[in-house]
Amino acid sequence: MTPAGDPAALRQDEATAGPHRSPKWQARRQAIIGTSARVFAQRGYHATGLTELCAANGLGKGALYHYIRSKEELLAAIHDRVMDEVMAGADRVAAAGGSPSAQLTMLGDELLDVIHRYPHHVWVFLHEFPALTGERAEQFRVRRREYEQRVEDVLRAGIDAGDFRDVDARLTALAWLGMHNYTYLWLRPGGRLSARNVAKPFADLFLRGISADGE
Repeated sequence: MTPAGDPAALRQDEATAGPHRSPKWQARRQAIIGTSARVFAQRGYHATGLTELCAANGLGKGALYHYIRSKEELLAAIHDRVMDEVMAGADRVAAAGGSPSAQLTMLGDELLDVIHRYPHHVWVFLHEFPALTGERAEQFRVRRREYEQRVEDVLRAGIDAGDFRDVDARLTALAWLGMHNYTYLWLRPGGRLSARNVAKPFADLFLRGISADGE
């Protein structure tokens, strides 16, 4: 494996997953990322070794290296998938427009949709990010802060418009994110409730709490 956090390793990661690879290769890599997210969520990142990853993906060590050069590259790819999805959702909300209250609700719906579709990725995203090192860790911090800024911007727009009380936009955005992110704690595999079902009462209370005319 290449040294974790080494800039040369990061460039090698990018070369491994480059656009010159065939669609079949790209699809297999994405499947490996998905399977590995499940393994990390069940066993923990540090407790999972190459042997477990190879067994879960039905690949030998050499074959796994053909798609993924290091365990940390897998972790970074899982984080990238989550961030790609949540940023795409934020872009859709911005394009839709509407009042700050409507946009905050739509942002929540988009975030919950990601949690619903990628529960294992989200668990790893929320619990294992300290294992990212070097440039990978910095890239994660930058992307996460970019999304947080999207939420803050909607809150500030609502404050300026008189829709929301004069709250601390930064702290309120973090509280809003925490409320949505940990929805999965109340979910049961195969249960009848979706992430949106579970989070909606909390989201409604949150919105009422910051509304200018709320309690």
